[in-house]
Amino acid sequence: MSGETHLNTFIASMSAVLVDGLYAFATVPATAPPLSITPRMMFQEAEGTTYILLKSQADALGMAYELPCRIITLNIHSSLEAVAFMARIATELAKHEMGVNPVSGFYHDHLFVPDGREHDALGVLAEMAQSA
Repeated sequence: MSGETHLNTFIASMSAVLVDGLYAFATVPATAPPLSITPRMMFQEAEGTTYILLKSQADALGMAYELPCRIITLNIHSSLEAVAFMARIATELAKHEMGVNPVSGFYHDHLFVPDGREHDALGVLAEMAQSA
Protein backbone atom coordinates (compact mmCIF):
# COMPACT_ATOMS: atom_id res chain seq x y z
CA MET A 1 0.00 0.00 0.00
CA SER A 2 1.35 3.42 -0.85
CA GLY A 3 0.25 6.87 0.12
CA GLU A 4 -0.61 8.58 3.36
CA THR A 5 -3.31 7.02 5.54
CA HIS A 6 -3.40 9.28 8.63
CA LEU A 7 -6.29 11.72 8.16
CA ASN A 8 -4.93 14.74 10.01
CA THR A 9 -1.49 14.35 8.42
CA PHE A 10 -2.73 14.54 4.87
CA ILE A 11 -5.28 17.24 5.54
CA ALA A 12 -2.58 19.39 7.15
CA SER A 13 -0.13 18.81 4.29
CA MET A 14 -2.49 18.94 1.30
CA SER A 15 -2.38 21.78 -1.17
CA ALA A 16 -5.16 22.37 -3.63
CA VAL A 17 -4.51 23.38 -7.23
CA LEU A 18 -7.11 24.62 -9.68
CA VAL A 19 -6.80 22.85 -13.04
CA ASP A 20 -7.28 24.89 -16.23
CA GLY A 21 -10.46 24.33 -18.19
CA LEU A 22 -14.19 24.02 -17.77
CA TYR A 23 -15.35 20.40 -17.65
CA ALA A 24 -18.69 18.60 -17.88
CA PHE A 25 -20.18 15.17 -17.22
CA ALA A 26 -21.78 13.49 -20.24
CA THR A 27 -22.96 9.99 -21.01
CA VAL A 28 -23.55 7.80 -24.02
CA PRO A 29 -25.64 4.60 -24.04
CA ALA A 30 -23.91 1.31 -23.28
CA THR A 31 -24.65 0.15 -26.83
CA ALA A 32 -22.92 3.15 -28.45
CA PRO A 33 -19.39 2.71 -29.79
CA PRO A 34 -16.63 4.43 -27.79
CA LEU A 35 -16.03 8.05 -28.71
CA SER A 36 -12.76 8.98 -30.38
CA ILE A 37 -11.89 11.62 -27.80
CA THR A 38 -9.49 11.80 -24.90
CA PRO A 39 -11.63 12.55 -21.85
CA ARG A 40 -10.23 13.50 -18.48
CA MET A 41 -11.95 10.35 -17.26
CA MET A 42 -14.43 7.76 -18.43
CA PHE A 43 -16.31 5.16 -16.44
CA GLN A 44 -18.45 2.36 -17.81
CA GLU A 45 -21.72 1.67 -16.05
CA ALA A 46 -24.51 -0.73 -16.97
CA GLU A 47 -26.59 2.12 -18.41
CA GLY A 48 -23.83 3.78 -20.40
CA THR A 49 -20.36 5.28 -20.39
CA THR A 50 -19.81 8.46 -18.41
CA TYR A 51 -17.29 10.89 -19.85
CA ILE A 52 -15.74 13.76 -17.95
CA LEU A 53 -14.44 16.02 -20.67
CA LEU A 54 -13.87 19.62 -21.53
CA LYS A 55 -17.21 21.37 -21.94
CA SER A 56 -15.99 22.72 -25.27
CA GLN A 57 -15.47 19.14 -26.52
CA ALA A 58 -18.97 18.15 -25.39
CA ASP A 59 -20.37 21.22 -27.17
CA ALA A 60 -18.44 20.42 -30.35
CA LEU A 61 -19.74 16.84 -30.30
CA GLY A 62 -23.31 17.97 -29.60
CA MET A 63 -23.37 15.94 -26.39
CA ALA A 64 -25.86 16.71 -23.65
CA TYR A 65 -24.04 17.22 -20.37
CA GLU A 66 -24.56 18.19 -16.77
CA LEU A 67 -22.60 20.06 -14.13
CA PRO A 68 -20.24 22.45 -15.84
CA CYS A 69 -17.44 22.21 -13.30
CA ARG A 70 -13.88 23.01 -12.41
CA ILE A 71 -11.29 20.52 -11.22
CA ILE A 72 -9.30 21.00 -8.04
CA THR A 73 -6.43 18.56 -7.59
CA LEU A 74 -5.32 17.80 -4.05
CA ASN A 75 -1.56 17.57 -4.12
CA ILE A 76 -1.12 14.96 -1.43
CA HIS A 77 -0.56 11.30 -2.19
CA SER A 78 -3.35 9.82 -0.12
CA SER A 79 -3.73 6.08 0.04
CA LEU A 80 -6.56 4.51 -1.91
CA GLU A 81 -7.42 2.88 1.42
CA ALA A 82 -7.54 6.14 3.35
CA VAL A 83 -10.55 6.35 5.65
CA ALA A 84 -12.79 9.43 5.81
CA PHE A 85 -10.67 11.79 3.67
CA MET A 86 -13.31 12.46 1.00
CA ALA A 87 -16.09 12.35 3.59
CA ARG A 88 -14.35 15.08 5.60
CA ILE A 89 -13.84 17.26 2.52
CA ALA A 90 -17.40 16.73 1.27
CA THR A 91 -18.75 17.59 4.73
CA GLU A 92 -16.77 20.84 4.90
CA LEU A 93 -17.87 21.86 1.40
CA ALA A 94 -21.48 20.97 2.24
CA LYS A 95 -21.32 23.40 5.18
CA HIS A 96 -20.83 26.07 2.50
CA GLU A 97 -23.74 24.69 0.42
CA MET A 98 -21.41 23.30 -2.19
CA GLY A 99 -21.65 19.86 -3.76
CA VAL A 100 -18.58 18.00 -4.94
CA ASN A 101 -17.96 15.02 -7.18
CA PRO A 102 -14.67 13.49 -6.02
CA VAL A 103 -12.56 11.19 -8.17
CA SER A 104 -9.57 9.35 -6.78
CA GLY A 105 -6.65 8.60 -9.03
CA PHE A 106 -3.70 6.45 -8.01
CA TYR A 107 -1.65 9.44 -6.85
CA HIS A 108 -4.12 12.24 -6.16
CA ASP A 109 -7.71 13.04 -5.42
CA HIS A 110 -9.59 15.40 -7.72
CA LEU A 111 -12.63 17.44 -6.81
CA PHE A 112 -15.16 18.47 -9.43
CA VAL A 113 -16.90 21.55 -8.07
CA PRO A 114 -19.58 23.69 -9.73
CA ASP A 115 -18.25 26.36 -12.07
CA GLY A 116 -18.14 29.66 -10.21
CA ARG A 117 -17.60 28.02 -6.80
CA GLU A 118 -13.98 26.97 -7.35
CA HIS A 119 -12.49 29.86 -5.35
CA ASP A 120 -14.92 29.21 -2.50
CA ALA A 121 -13.81 25.57 -2.49
CA LEU A 122 -10.13 26.54 -2.54
CA GLY A 123 -10.73 28.77 0.48
CA VAL A 124 -12.46 25.98 2.40
CA LEU A 125 -9.62 23.56 1.59
CA ALA A 126 -6.95 26.06 2.66
CA GLU A 127 -8.80 26.64 5.92
CA MET A 128 -9.00 22.88 6.51
CA ALA A 129 -5.25 22.49 5.98
CA GLN A 130 -4.42 25.39 8.31
CA SER A 131 -6.65 24.15 11.12
CA ALA A 132 -5.60 20.47 10.95
